[in-house]
Amino acid sequence: MRVTVSRKAHFNAAHRLYRKDWSFEKNDEIFGKCNNPNYHGHNYDLIVSVTGEIDQETGYVIDMKVLKDIIKSEIEDAFDHKNLNVEVPEFKNLNPTAENIVVVIYNKIRPKLRANLDIEVTLYETPRNFVSYSGQ
Repeated sequence: MRVTVSRKAHFNAAHRLYRKDWSFEKNDEIFGKCNNPNYHGHNYDLIVSVTGEIDQETGYVIDMKVLKDIIKSEIEDAFDHKNLNVEVPEFKNLNPTAENIVVVIYNKIRPKLRANLDIEVTLYETPRNFVSYSGQ
C-alpha cells in the first residue's frame, strides 16, 4: 500500500529574472517588473510530498522529523532571507524562475531520501502562482 505524506515549509528570498546575454530592453520585454535591477522578493511556500510503502514496523512512509530536518538544512537554511541570484551558488548561471527553483530544490532533497521513495516538490511563489516537479 503506497501512501503520500507531505511537509510544508516557508522561506523568504529575493531574485531578479534576467539573462546576462540579453539587453536590458529584451529582459524588460520578457520579464517585466521581475527584471528590476534592484531585485524583488517573495514569501515562498514549499510542499514536499513523499510517496512510498508504509513500513510495517514503524507505520511510517518516512519519519516526518527526518523530512523536516532535510528541508531545513537543504532548503530553508540555504535560501531563507537570501538573494538567490547573488548568494545561492545553484543560481550563479541559472535564472531563478519558479520553474528552475523547484528543480533545484528537488535535486537538493532527492539524494537525501531512500531510493524507493518517490518525491514531488510544489513551490508557491505567490498564493496563486505555483509550480511542481517530480523528477520527470
